[in-house]
Amino acid sequence: MLSTYYTVNHQGTDEITIQKSRFIAHIKRVESEEEAQEFIQSIKKKHRDATHNCSAYIIGETDHIQKANDDGEPSGTAGVPMLEVLKKKGLKDTAVVVTRYFGGIKLGAGGLIRAYGSATTQGIQTTGIVRRELMQGISVTVEYSLLGKMENEIRQQSKYILEDIQYHENVVFIIYVKTEETDAFQNWITDMTSAQAEIELLNQKYVETEVDDTPSA
Repeated sequence: MLSTYYTVNHQGTDEITIQKSRFIAHIKRVESEEEAQEFIQSIKKKHRDATHNCSAYIIGETDHIQKANDDGEPSGTAGVPMLEVLKKKGLKDTAVVVTRYFGGIKLGAGGLIRAYGSATTQGIQTTGIVRRELMQGISVTVEYSLLGKMENEIRQQSKYILEDIQYHENVVFIIYVKTEETDAFQNWITDMTSAQAEIELLNQKYVETEVDDTPSA
């Protein structure tokens, strides 16, 4: 599993107009080729009266699934430029469909490449990008006398994510930390509580953080 990667928020759309043609970008996070194809077909059905519904997607830890479809536009002027935007931004598990309603003015090959690339970029920006980081879940159980100190100290550490506080016979903190910092975190808790905390490792999971853009963009 990747320790960190970038993808889009779950789903979004945006639209640009170029030389009277409407270009509507539909963006969705997908985890399989089947899911990507279902998304593409759903957009084609919704916009069955459109001139074109061009598509591209990139899936997998190593980007081993990459597809682009021009849907009737001149070869290489739509799907490939859309795919290139995904690759340039370093996005994973992302599908895009750009619907075009022809406005009567031909754009030429260069104009089409720029239009489909711009529509994809705009759609991604509107949908939003997230960084997904694999983190280790940890439960920390302490007596109520340590509640205030524990919560205050954890919240001051921006690198730790406090997901939940459960109030039972004792207080249970559910915290996520970077996998490589698991040991350091446990030592920190032990020192802070004078070894009065019960620490248990939970499952690992991806924690999402919204970002303005990807480092590779």
